[in-house]
Amino acid sequence: MFFDSHAHLYDEQFDPDRDELINSLRDKGISYVVVPGDSLETSKKAIELAEKYDFIYAAIGVHPHEVQEARYEDLEEIKKLAKSSSKVVAIGEIGLDYYYDFSPRDMQKEWFIKQIELANELGLPFVVHDRDAHGDTFEIIKKYKGKDTGCVLHCYSGATELAKEYIKLGCNISIPGTLTFKNNKKTVEVVENIGLEHMFIETDSPYLAPVPMRGKRNNPEFVRYVAEKISEIKGVDVETVAEKTTKNAKEFFSIDK
Repeated sequence: MFFDSHAHLYDEQFDPDRDELINSLRDKGISYVVVPGDSLETSKKAIELAEKYDFIYAAIGVHPHEVQEARYEDLEEIKKLAKSSSKVVAIGEIGLDYYYDFSPRDMQKEWFIKQIELANELGLPFVVHDRDAHGDTFEIIKKYKGKDTGCVLHCYSGATELAKEYIKLGCNISIPGTLTFKNNKKTVEVVENIGLEHMFIETDSPYLAPVPMRGKRNNPEFVRYVAEKISEIKGVDVETVAEKTTKNAKEFFSIDK
């Protein structure tokens, strides 16, 4: 049974068949899914899904793409939402995106810091988006992450040495479907060189569908292809990958069922 640690199931691409899809996941080997918000609005949608389905959990926060449109009052609202539902298991996804730069970089940094501080305050882990901002992302986490606050680098795209530095800070590395892409040697090297005890697996649905589903709408069912590729690289069976990554994620998100 697999744990998809990052799937945007509220996305409009799932509007035609969302309930049907979700209701089929257990039979397809998916035990748990975390749905991360990227704005106040989608954070509320993530909580709605988590409240509706017992194996779905929510992360809430403001993505770097969205911070330009966000208000400071949204932080207080996110805090209230986190306290209002036991199904909220993390702050996220939060971070920096210097690839698209949809929001000014100084604003991205400010919101990233404020939301890490909120995670510290609430005693919740946080889920990090980092695209082409590896240096600033690492320095902010290093400076502001609480000693006992959990952190996971979602859809990790950095180098092996940086992954090892994150692990020293007490962070985890989440491996997406891009691992299966033909020319993605960097993520293969990361998987080769860090222990399973530090890994999550994810789909980032509906994006980044793994081979052999590349080009299709991604969904949590396809997380097994990530696990299969990790098992191939590590030389262990898929069941071991599923068991260990599920254990890691359950402990990180404080899920005890």
